[in-house]
Amino acid sequence: MRRILILGGTGWLGAEIAAAAVAQGHQVTALARGISGFAPSGVQMVHADRTESGAYAPVQQPWDEVIELSYAPELVESALDALAAYARHWTLISSVSVYARNDQSDADETAQLLVPEDLQDYADAKVHAENISRARLGSRLLIIRPGLISGPGDPSDRFGYWPGRFQRGGRVLAPEPAHRWVQTIDVSDLADFILGPGSTMAGTAINAVGLRITLEEFFAELQTSAPAGTTLAPAEDSWLLDHGVNYWSGPRSLPLWLPLRDAGFAQRSNDRFVKAGGTLRSLSETIARVLVDETRRGLDRTRRSGLSAEEEADLLRMLPPATARAPLKDQDQNTGSR
Repeated sequence: MRRILILGGTGWLGAEIAAAAVAQGHQVTALARGISGFAPSGVQMVHADRTESGAYAPVQQPWDEVIELSYAPELVESALDALAAYARHWTLISSVSVYARNDQSDADETAQLLVPEDLQDYADAKVHAENISRARLGSRLLIIRPGLISGPGDPSDRFGYWPGRFQRGGRVLAPEPAHRWVQTIDVSDLADFILGPGSTMAGTAINAVGLRITLEEFFAELQTSAPAGTTLAPAEDSWLLDHGVNYWSGPRSLPLWLPLRDAGFAQRSNDRFVKAGGTLRSLSETIARVLVDETRRGLDRTRRSGLSAEEEADLLRMLPPATARAPLKDQDQNTGSR
């Protein structure tokens, strides 16, 4: 049994880590404001605002593991000031967004990082968090750099938008899939790595990313559980941008859609993760898990990412009919993972 402190523990990933740690028999404490949700059963919850003086006093004691989920400079720095001396091992959850370039296929952890300039920017703040944590913790620090995280309960709606949308059937507006990729890691696989192989690793960084598949393969996999007659309606990038559709995430977006110049973002090397003992469930299993959750939460609900049904319908009415495509299941598609 290990004593684990999670700085967070009530949000999506933090709660997943906390629940998994309890299930493994560890003694788990979560320090958080508690506004993102509730700590899982079996977790000792310490309510505290980390921007306030004395917030860390209740947890200034020896820990086998401290897991930092924040990237806000004031929170990362204050945690290091208060707790670095008490931690045997420290895991910082960073992101593949720290890399300076997204146009390189199969880039690994040695790729060049951004130079942080604006600490209000997500990527710059992540790099800053890595730098100051490395300076304070040295060989006790493991940096985890996830890519897109998927799974039940995802609050971002980036991955879940697509299983939910295909399940509604009809014409599905999508970007042209050629030369595009999807790379995701299931939230449970990520938590298992952090608590398992990652707990014995330090002094390094790990790309915690999944298998790379083409966007065409991803859509074909979604088609297997979609209603009969579901049709893909691909649109060119220029057309989508001219009609106010956004890349990647957020309102009025097509999630996972990236500029072709950034195709390397979803083609990172996961060799170090796999060699360290990381395991990855199949894409079909993750999709099945997500689809159950999407159905429970409501396929027609308002989402943080994607197009509403009304927005998509308006766009489909304007889309030139020549771009409509037959149902994916009728095409000769290679659905294997790479």
